[in-house]
Amino acid sequence: MVAAYDGFDRLRYANPAFRAAWFIGPDETPLWSDLMRRNFLAGRGTVIRAENFEEWLRSTQSRRGKTGFRAFETDLVDGRWLWMTETVLDDGSMLCIASDITDLQSDERSLRQDRDQAIKASQTDDLTGVANRRFVMERIEEMLKQQESERHRRGCLAVLDIDHFKSVNDRYGHQAGDMVLCDFASQIHQHVRRTDCFGRVGGEEFVLVLPNTPPAEAELIIERMLAIVRLSRPLADHPDFRYTFSAGIAETQIGDVAVSLYSRADKALYAAKMAGRDRIYRSDDLPDQAAALG
Repeated sequence: MVAAYDGFDRLRYANPAFRAAWFIGPDETPLWSDLMRRNFLAGRGTVIRAENFEEWLRSTQSRRGKTGFRAFETDLVDGRWLWMTETVLDDGSMLCIASDITDLQSDERSLRQDRDQAIKASQTDDLTGVANRRFVMERIEEMLKQQESERHRRGCLAVLDIDHFKSVNDRYGHQAGDMVLCDFASQIHQHVRRTDCFGRVGGEEFVLVLPNTPPAEAELIIERMLAIVRLSRPLADHPDFRYTFSAGIAETQIGDVAVSLYSRADKALYAAKMAGRDRIYRSDDLPDQAAALG
């Protein structure tokens, strides 16, 4: 079973065996998320062991296509057991190959599935379901390694921080604060490209890793996110409640390590906060005196 997805995770090619296994029409080119959702609702295709599909989707997309190669086992509702590989190409597209291994010895199958679940848990933030700090930092390191090749453009790192979050906890309680964090993760994650990585690194601070993305493009992406979050009303008991976030963007430079890149993005975030919040600052636009602030 062979399929190819583009950088936006839309199906661009699938052979007949792949289309039959996941119930895709001959001329259909669905987004992967839409395909998974409709098959889950119809009780077919991939076995998804989750009561809340959207939480499963957010967690899975936080890891899908974020590394150059991934291999794992998966089940189909019809009883077949598959070995799946995902290979991300230089242009952001992804090749998926699934092999039917139902007839192989399955004595260690549950052990391997438990192992895969443990790996997933180690890469996921418990509260929001997006990638955790460990997974995000690994993606930053990978992006920095990529820039050493002339085939890759430099990328960007954005640090996102919810504005006045402490006052949310103080006024509405920590449960409401958790609801805001989960809403923010959900709102942002829906607009993250598959080639990018979004995760929570602690408290109300999140990171967006944008490989092969110039600063101007990164700024446009986050501007759209700012607008989306402004419209969100996550507290049902307080329908007038609204919130915003601020962001700092830094472009990778030759010789960067994760700490230096993160520091520049964090300083740009600080400048955005000082300028009034609900806005973006780029590290290359900071005046020398602002860039010197710790």
